[in-house]
Amino acid sequence: MATAREIMTEGAECTGAAETVLEAARRMTRLGGGALPVCGTDDKLTGVLTDRDLDGVKAFGDADKDPTPVKVDELAHEAVTTDADDSGEEVLRTMSEHKVRRLPVMAWHRLAGFAAQADVGRALPGPKVGDLLEILSSD
Repeated sequence: MATAREIMTEGAECTGAAETVLEAARRMTRLGGGALPVCGTDDKLTGVLTDRDLDGVKAFGDADKDPTPVKVDELAHEAVTTDADDSGEEVLRTMSEHKVRRLPVMAWHRLAGFAAQADVGRALPGPKVGDLLEILSSD
């Protein structure tokens, strides 16, 4: 069975906790992903910002409030992670249990990449992935 390291997409780019959500949204668009790892000044993972978190910023515009001063750490949430050496089964279980579509993969306490549901779908047998999709769709 594949490991998280074999499943993940490498090269995750962190956004800083003090960065504005506007800057983070631009970075997310440029990278073409649905999540950004949030790292502190020591480059250690402190959270995750997803496209769903950024949907909340739209409420500022709808309420005629300026979203510019909103910082990433105000919207980011705690990161659920997996170790690079965890099995694909463990990645699937963690994603299912926590209902997350993207899972930061850690190696030696550093961010190594992201395992997204599409990555899992390519690497694991169909019925197990189908179960994950059903769980994530129930949101």
